[in-house]
Amino acid sequence: LKPLDAFVDSLAFATNGLYEGSAREREAQAACLVDQLATWANAEALSDVSSETAQLTIGSRYSAFALVLWQTLPYAPDHPERRNILNWLEKRIEDQLIFWPNAPSGAREGNLRAWAALAAVAVSEQTDRADFRTWAQASIGDVMCTAEADGSLPQEMSRGRFALHYQLHAIAPLVTATVLLERQGVRASEMCGAAIHKIVHFAMSDLADGSKTQAKTGVAQSLFDGTDHVTSFQLAWIESYMLLKRTEVLQATAEALRPLSYSKLGGNQTAIWQ
Repeated sequence: LKPLDAFVDSLAFATNGLYEGSAREREAQAACLVDQLATWANAEALSDVSSETAQLTIGSRYSAFALVLWQTLPYAPDHPERRNILNWLEKRIEDQLIFWPNAPSGAREGNLRAWAALAAVAVSEQTDRADFRTWAQASIGDVMCTAEADGSLPQEMSRGRFALHYQLHAIAPLVTATVLLERQGVRASEMCGAAIHKIVHFAMSDLADGSKTQAKTGVAQSLFDGTDHVTSFQLAWIESYMLLKRTEVLQATAEALRPLSYSKLGGNQTAIWQ
């Protein structure tokens, strides 16, 4: 996946040009981004993702492509390749809809399913595909409804010393998909007893030392055992989440880290959601 992720990273970084400079410069940058995506679309790239591992993990890359394309819309709405790219993305999402019902049960309730859901709803934001929207809603529901009373996600808590890392990894697509669903008229933030807020609260309340997650897993968390640390991209979802719920802690965290960016969420979240 490294070459694919390198392309995703370069696209996401280039979206910064959509938020600075003159209108003409932004239009040129949008056209450049669409042209790059069109190269992949016209080649039917990723049309033969056959291994289970690839099918499980490809969703976040589709999310990035769809969210990058979405950001170009104000500056290149009539680009002749836009429809071709959307057709390509629709086919890739259709592949995911076929794959996921037979995926391993644990994966169907974890972050990988959430990333696939985000890809679907990011495409439906641009095509109004009701089937994608419905599937995305059901998919994030299948993940969010597993949350314990404290907001921890069992599938991510099963990952031992990486549990908090993966809780944060799941929150990114869950939050972003929720916001996009709400833009499309689905009250996703109310699903499963407003579970999204519990899920976020659990992670945010454990960022100081990981003690809550350690109590659940029995092991010190990688983010606090000296081998890793919380980085800003892991909290980039705060920008979109604050459209659902804003607190002083979230605001202060965002202000300290801005600009918040995550390539698989389409790039600069501060620019997108503010």
